[in-house]
Parts: sequence; structure tokens; C-alpha cells
Amino acid sequence: MGVDPVVNPSGFETFRRWPRYRLDIPVRLVVNKANKTAIVQGRGNELNEGGLTLFAGIELVPDEQIFVEFTPPYAGGPIRAHCVVRNREHYRYGVEFMMENDEDHGNAERIRGVLRGYGVPIH
Repeated sequence: MGVDPVVNPSGFETFRRWPRYRLDIPVRLVVNKANKTAIVQGRGNELNEGGLTLFAGIELVPDEQIFVEFTPPYAGGPIRAHCVVRNREHYRYGVEFMMENDEDHGNAERIRGVLRGYGVPIH
């Protein structure tokens, strides 16, 4: 497995397991709270094999499980991926695709395959 250095705005190099793709697409977050389900519109900003960076106006905490939906153009319905919040900075979240069962694997692969076509590789 290759590791690609990514130069951050601060000038320090970060090594990543997978290449990243820059994109700007609408996504929907489905968040199950204790007594209600919140559905929030957001924007997907970066994608790699392991997850997605997104912006959404909702308070999430690391280790919280959510669903991220994306509806491709001309598709009958959304693709829904089960995710876990790994980090946050204000309302920008890094989420990892969860792979607990065959359905999770299939949905994550579908969303990655579609979104790769919308992204520009980040070098």
C-alpha cells in the first residue's frame, strides 16, 4: 500500500494511506439522536478510500455514528453510507466509512465509485 505526502497549508507534510480527491457535492446527513432523527444538508469536500470530509451545520462529536447520503444525477434514489465521525474542526467533519457487514462494504464502494468521477486528485 503506497503512502502519498500531502503538504498542508502550514507547510508540514502529512502521509496518507490513500489518495484524496477534492470535490464539492451536496450530501445529506442522517443523524439519530436519543429522541429524534435529524436530517441535515451538507457539502462533501474531499474523498478517499476510507472516508469523506464534509461541512454541515450540525453539532457532531468524534465517534458518533451517522449516515451520509448522496443522490447521483439521474439516479432513482440516494446512496447511503454508514459512517463514524473521526475528527472535527468547527462544522467541518472527517468521517470514516464503516465496514461492519456486506451492506456497509457495498454502499461505501458505490458512493466511492460515483464520487471519484466528480473529484479532482489532490497531489
